[in-house]
Amino acid sequence: MAHPVMPLLNALLMAAWPLLVWFTLTHPAWRWLLPLAIVLFLLRLLALRGRAGERALVGRWLAATGAGLSLVSLLLNKGHLLMWYPVVVNALMLLLFAASLLSDMPLVERIARLKEPALPAAAIRWTRRVTQVWCLFFIVNGGVALMTCLADDLRWWTWWNGLFSYLLMGSLMAGEWLLRQRHRARA
Repeated sequence: MAHPVMPLLNALLMAAWPLLVWFTLTHPAWRWLLPLAIVLFLLRLLALRGRAGERALVGRWLAATGAGLSLVSLLLNKGHLLMWYPVVVNALMLLLFAASLLSDMPLVERIARLKEPALPAAAIRWTRRVTQVWCLFFIVNGGVALMTCLADDLRWWTWWNGLFSYLLMGSLMAGEWLLRQRHRARA
């Protein structure tokens, strides 16, 4: 079983990734963070070992990708490879959410059923629509992340992946929550 601190370390690594990349590319003295990132990604990979389901599979792929990009970047002294991680994250999240739309129960419905096992029909339709909205978000967010990589502009890459995408994600979550409350009040 994974240590209870691991999910917190993983969340911090994901949130701080753009800053870690920016520091390693602009301040060579900060390259010591790359081995630390590799260790944290490998610990995340080990923590997910033996877990079943799509979310665990995506988590393993993300951990392996993060460790691999960090290791190759460190060995080849090619820090710009680190910039591709958000593109991979968005692609895998899109795959996870979109694949769930092909099943009887989309991902957002599965998450909703953890709190409310007996969802009414209107809520089930709502969760399918929200899953579609998240797919659109991952397409747009991943597309912009890809454009910042291809432009090789670290400043814009850092602004987008370190601030704007988080603000958009938070706005999407908050907006969906507000609409859901309003929808529930009417029902």
